[in-house]
Order: sequence, then structure tokens, then C-alpha cells
Amino acid sequence: MLARTRPGARGTLLFNSCCRSLNGPSDVGGRRRGQFLVSLIALVTNVVWFGRVSIEESSIAQVVFSPWMVFIPAVGGLVIGLMARFGSEKIRGHGIPEAIEAILIGGSRMSAKVAVLKPLSSALSIGTGGPFGAEGPIIMTGGAIGSLFAQFFHMSAAERKTLLVAGAAAGMTAIFGSPIAAVMLAVELLLFKWKPRSFIPVAGSACVTIAWRPLLFGAGPLFPTQFDLQLPWWNILLCAGIGIIAGLQSGLLTTLLYRIEDGFERLPFHWMWWPALGGLAIGLGGMVEPRALGVGYDVIEGLLNSSIPASTVVSILLVKAAIWLVALSSGTSGGVLAPLLILGGAVGWLFGLPLPGEPGFWALLGMAAMMGGTMRAPLTGTFFAMEITGDVATLIPLLAATVAAYAVMVLLLRRSILTEKIARRGQHITREYGVDPFEFTRARDIMVKAVETLPATMTVAEASTHFGSTDKAHRVYPVIEEGGVLIGVVSRADALRWEREADAGAETLKDKVSDTSIPVGHPDDDTVGHIADIMIAADAARIPITDLASGVLVGLVSRKDLLRLRLSQKSAELERRPYLGISEELPD
Repeated sequence: MLARTRPGARGTLLFNSCCRSLNGPSDVGGRRRGQFLVSLIALVTNVVWFGRVSIEESSIAQVVFSPWMVFIPAVGGLVIGLMARFGSEKIRGHGIPEAIEAILIGGSRMSAKVAVLKPLSSALSIGTGGPFGAEGPIIMTGGAIGSLFAQFFHMSAAERKTLLVAGAAAGMTAIFGSPIAAVMLAVELLLFKWKPRSFIPVAGSACVTIAWRPLLFGAGPLFPTQFDLQLPWWNILLCAGIGIIAGLQSGLLTTLLYRIEDGFERLPFHWMWWPALGGLAIGLGGMVEPRALGVGYDVIEGLLNSSIPASTVVSILLVKAAIWLVALSSGTSGGVLAPLLILGGAVGWLFGLPLPGEPGFWALLGMAAMMGGTMRAPLTGTFFAMEITGDVATLIPLLAATVAAYAVMVLLLRRSILTEKIARRGQHITREYGVDPFEFTRARDIMVKAVETLPATMTVAEASTHFGSTDKAHRVYPVIEEGGVLIGVVSRADALRWEREADAGAETLKDKVSDTSIPVGHPDDDTVGHIADIMIAADAARIPITDLASGVLVGLVSRKDLLRLRLSQKSAELERRPYLGISEELPD
């Protein structure tokens, strides 16, 4: 019977921490989703490993060694493969890339199948021993529910994105009790912008979620820890050093993950069967180190409290890394955050043994740096580690470690573990924010002031002759009255069309263009972005710029001017030159 326990097995239960945190969502529906997922994970764990129908928390590490340990994860992987093939392929993987893809190219629309099948497949994967966390599925499920809610109403893609991300932030807050980190995750990974109309609802969702925790399940951090930080002044260098090590570890794991995934792609059979192979790897790893199976929040707590022997930490690190890489590459369902915390924490703990301070402190730095570097979200990693321990004094060391890991990852790899999967599907995205020059530059800054115009008194015949001249390069000219007041525009196509009309040659341009609407901009009131919008709406290549009060033509903006602005922005980033020095003449 699998229900027998090994002598000396640790009594720390796998889901203690998970249950405390999952039951604090943004609303009653969210709370029930969290309870549903954790209860489902516990139910699957009890049924397949202990042969009982129960939702009581149980640890896979208590299971006695048996050949079934190899086959149970494989059977779970097979069922997940069937669910993905005949249900929804989007349940494969850890979910965050799918959320990003839905935001960028899917109009922030996610299907009801994902909202139902993602938690079911993740519960099956984790319950049968998968080395994953529940946070990715909850983020994906929360996002899907937010998106589904938005699809019942007349909302724009931007508004649907806000609700999708709000649901995802609520899911992360519900699991870890980390509202600030959840909001930073939204800003650094999901929103792709910083605007009040998006940021405020997401922050509000996280705040409402965290408000449920003290009312229903008690307050406090997930892993309450206070470290004695009586460290030397050069401690900040050691913190950055741990971050560099975590960055190198992150780069290695990311590279190995996609190399193994490439290996699965070359297999001669359908991807539906791949999760079963990943399950076999999980089972074999569980025979070596059972504590590497499942979520592993008890391992995180053991690392922070330094209650795990060094030999066990090494064993968990090696086995967890191996089975996580193979299982995730196979396309099974599960989150990456908890495994990243364990892998980064184990390396930080081991390297922290000879360093001043507690090994648990260095483990925390390794966790934050691994998360911030791998996901390329350094602020998320910093605040997350501080919130789950409640130790505000660690904030600066955490920042040093996560930024160092982030810098290493940016130098090592072009894309993160999240965006690489999207890039392999043909969608190359960047994770850098910047101020749009089109939104702060005014029309006066780029317009051509010496504008070639045609007088309103010019006849159609004269205009045709003008456009027929080989030395006239422009296709469109503003038409002005005496005093420079703009009354319209005339193009080469207009002149050719009028030339074919009977008795049109004697008419003036004023007769032809004065009754037509003119798309115009204003030098001080309109941004370049607004001018670009006018160009698109009017399908015009040149927009006259007029004085708002008098209507006098003061300039012209063409598409070429927009491109010059883009070029000047790139030059500001890339062009290097001294302004003070021997070779420069100083101003008076």
C-alpha cells in the first residue's frame, strides 16, 4: 500500500502554507476558486498516493518507496495530454506566456475552457507529483475569469486587458499574500504600459484581495521570518554577488529548458504523449528525492529557517532542477514561481554557508534574485521576498541581488523564460518601457515652416500645368487666401480629375476646395501623436498646421517628419559624443 509512511519522514505538510494563502482572494468567487484549487490538489494527492478520498493536506514525501512512484506521474501526464489535445492547447505550460499572448495579440480574450481546464490540469499535475506551484494556474485562471467577465459587456481591448490583469494580480495576491509584488508583476510583465486607467483597477483588485485575509484566515506573511542583519558594510557586494550567481543559474536553466523542449519537438509522435514522458522523469526523480515532488512550500520554509541538512539541500536542488526542466519542457501544466524560489533559495543557502549572517538570509536573496532575473521582473522579486517574510530590513539587500541577477540575464539572453516561448510562436516582444516621443512632442517642434502653397485665385488649368511640371516634387499643396488663411488642399490627383471636367479650366482653386473639410493640426495644442492619428483617419500624407485663432497656415507635417522624430529618438540613445573636454570649445 502506498499509504504506509517511511520511518523518520518529516511531519511538515506540503500544503500547510499553500492553504493559508490560497484562501484569501479578492472576492467570494476568488476565495472559492482558491479553495477549489487547493482542495482539488489535496484530493488528487490523497486518491493517487494514499488511496483515500479526502481533501486533508498530505505530503508526498511521506509515501513509502514503491514502483508506483514512477508510474503515477506518468499517468497524470497522459491525462493532461488528452485534456490539452481535446480540450484546449492553452493549458500546456505554466500559463503566464499564454496570458501575455492573449493580451498582445488576442485582444485580451480568453476562453471559458481555459478557466475550467487550467486549474483541473494543474491540480492533476501537482497532485500526481509534478514539481510545480499553484501560482501560475491561479494567475492564468484569475486572468481568464477577468477576461470572460469583460466579454459580457461592450468593452475595448484595453479595458478587457485591465480586467484580465486585475484577475491575475488578485490570483497572485491570494496565493502569497503579496499585493505589492502582484501589482509590480502586472506592471513589469502584463500591462505593457503605465496609465491610471489600468494601474488603479489592478491595484484595487490586489488591495481587495489582501483585505479578505485577516477577515477570514488571519493576517501575517506567508513565511514569517526576521533575520539578524548585523553584517559588515561591504555586505551589499555579497548581496550583489548572490544575485550574479542566481543570474547565471537562471540563464543556465532557461537555456536547458528550451534545449530540452527542442528535443521533445524532434520526437516522432504527437505532443499529446509528451507529458507522460515528463511524468516518468518526475517519478524517477521522486525515487531519488521525494521532497522534490509537489509544490515544495515546506522546502522553502525549511531553507528560510535553515532546518534542512546541507546534503538534503543539494539533493533537492539537483533532482528538482532535473525533473522540473523535463516536465515543463514536455508541455504539462503547472506554475514556475515556486520551483524558481526553491532552486534559487537552495543555491543561495549553499553559497551562504561560509558567508556572514544566517544561511536563510542568503536563501531569501537567492529566491528573490532567481525570480527577478528569470522573469526579468526585479521589482516584483524584491517586493515579493520582503512581503512573504515580513522583514522590511531585507529590502535593500534584496534590491541589490535582484538587480544584479536581472543585469546578468539581460546580458546573457535576449529573452526571458516567459517571452522566449512567445517568440518561438513568431511573436517577438520587448519588455522595456519608455516615454513615447509622439506624446510629448508638439507639432511646432517638427513641422516645416517654409511651406510651398498655391494661391486661391489660381485656375484649375494653371494648377494642372503646375503639377505637370517635372521640377515640382510635391503631390499635395495647401491652398491659401490673402493673408495666409488656409482654405483647403489640392493634390495632383485632384488637378487631373478636374482637367477632365468640361469647362473646369477657368474655375479657381477656391471654387473647388473651399467647401471641402480640411484635416488640420495646431502648433501648440496638438501632439505629434494626435497629428499621426489625424493622418490615419484622413488617409493623408501631409497635414497643414494652422493658428488656432486665425486659421493662418503656419506649417506642415508630413510622414517624413514623423520618421525624423523616430530617428532623433534612436540617435539620443545610441549617439555618443563629449560636450566638455579638450576637443570641445567651451561656451562663454
